[in-house]
Amino acid sequence: MSRPKHPKKEIEIALRYAEKNGWRVEHRGKGHCWGQMMCKQNSSMCRCGEFCITSINSTPRNEKTHAKQLKRVVNNCIYSGGNDNE
Repeated sequence: MSRPKHPKKEIEIALRYAEKNGWRVEHRGKGHCWGQMMCKQNSSMCRCGEFCITSINSTPRNEKTHAKQLKRVVNNCIYSGGNDNE
């Protein structure tokens, strides 16, 4: 089953970017949190686990900033090898 699309366009683009780099995106739909994205490795070696799980806001104050933050998490992961040029 595929996940539902995020209602904010910029964030949906960031989520597709994360999935393209091997991250898992799960929709939870409870409160302010739309869901979570998780590193494919989920290793404590990746920044001591700090970037292994990230919350996705459903209605962030600034959608472009939140999308940039999500991409930055992917790019800073030692396992994903993200490229911010996309």
